[in-house]
Amino acid sequence: MNKPFVCWTAALVVMLLCPACQSADRSNTAKPEERPATVAGSFYPADAAQLTSLVDHALSDAAVPANHDSIIAVISPHAGYQFSGAIAAHSYAQLKGKTFKRVIIIGPAHFESFGSSSVYKGGAYTTPLGRVVVDQEFARKLAGTDRSIRLASAGHSVSEGPEHSIEVQLPFLQRALGDFTIVPIVMGDQSYASSRALGVALARLLKNDNSTLLVASSDLSHYHGYEEASRMDHNLLDAVAQNDLLSLSHNTARRVWEACGAGPILAVMIAAERLGGSSPRILKYANSGDVTGDKSRVVGYGALAIFRGSPDAGVTRFALTEAERAELLKLARLSVEAAVRDRKTYQPSSPSSTSLLQERGVFVTLTSHGQLRGCIGYTSPSYPLYLAVRDVAAFAAVQDPRFPPVRPGELSDLQYEVSVLSPFRHVLDTKNVQVGEHGLVIKRGQEEGVLLPQVPVEQKWDRNTFLQQASLKAGLDSNAWRDDATDVFTFTALVFSDHDSNATRERH
Repeated sequence: MNKPFVCWTAALVVMLLCPACQSADRSNTAKPEERPATVAGSFYPADAAQLTSLVDHALSDAAVPANHDSIIAVISPHAGYQFSGAIAAHSYAQLKGKTFKRVIIIGPAHFESFGSSSVYKGGAYTTPLGRVVVDQEFARKLAGTDRSIRLASAGHSVSEGPEHSIEVQLPFLQRALGDFTIVPIVMGDQSYASSRALGVALARLLKNDNSTLLVASSDLSHYHGYEEASRMDHNLLDAVAQNDLLSLSHNTARRVWEACGAGPILAVMIAAERLGGSSPRILKYANSGDVTGDKSRVVGYGALAIFRGSPDAGVTRFALTEAERAELLKLARLSVEAAVRDRKTYQPSSPSSTSLLQERGVFVTLTSHGQLRGCIGYTSPSYPLYLAVRDVAAFAAVQDPRFPPVRPGELSDLQYEVSVLSPFRHVLDTKNVQVGEHGLVIKRGQEEGVLLPQVPVEQKWDRNTFLQQASLKAGLDSNAWRDDATDVFTFTALVFSDHDSNATRERH
């Protein structure tokens, strides 16, 4: 469940186990060890000629965008090729005609349990198309950057199960690139902290390096009906396309969205952003129901690429009509009245407006005679907007820990303000924080605090004071925002109230 955030206060932070073929017997090979192909014959053809034909055909059918020359990373599924190969091809078709000396592939652990990011200590991975040599020098450097990143065989060893998340990416890379080295990484810990540590470490080692490709290996939702899976998956893909690391982390951790490789996706996004890759693009989506025709329990697959350059300036800002704003304000009032008078959850009818059905983060602020009476919200887009407003309005009235619950006699004096949040953008340079335009989320470890865009304006704060206050609301030192271990996220808000003569104030 998406936990609500209280305005001005710190708030608690908020797989497809693909079938595997029989493990190949480990043989005595020359040191360093080489990882054999373990899912050849099940996930993809074991015959080299058949595999080459299959991969080449899929690559030739996939589309390539006009700006593919600036590619820095791809996100690709890792199920059997009969299910996800055509989708994966859209990621790897971007590489045709390119030269990358090194490919860093990050996948999730499906079989082994370990609490680190395991960088393969062996000398090569093999497929029916041949050996792919590990860049052992880079692997050793990476493993020394953080205690959560280790040089190991965990997640790579075939003894615990035929882990496929790295292996299934290799034939596509072999056909698209030809000669390259790899750094295979399997994540046993996919927490935000572990993903961040890996992403930051990669960015530091790859600074000024344009010859390395990043690959995140992940499938999406697992075993939902076709429509539900499509809804969940497109919400996740949209978050990636909008560079919304925070919502991706929140919602995958809470299982609002699903990706068995959420950690690899986050790590690649974090690294790519620091390397100038700020323009993700969704290339293709489908799920297993599109292949098998069985739409009762499907698995989702997405192909994405991250390009160098500025974020897409053509993203349409969220807007609401006057009627939609009025409907949300009425809903907030009815929800508060039901919670206060009847101690019940208000049950609204489903709206006809598609905008009110979109999943959005939102806060509701209650005031009485000009004084704050309650303010609580959902930061991440986990519920349809109309239900999110219903929930947080009631929470603001009866669960804001700073105030006693609203009494029935106060209802007629309450005024309502709704703030609908945009996606979150990670800030690498806090000079880009704009007072009067941006709200802030400060995050370090498990601590997180939120301030809405209107707060610094009302309090007459400058940028530094805004950042200090947001740090304090996260339960951190006032200068925590300056710490390299702290993440700063900005957002904008569409703000409207029942006491605003203009009905709407857009904080963009």
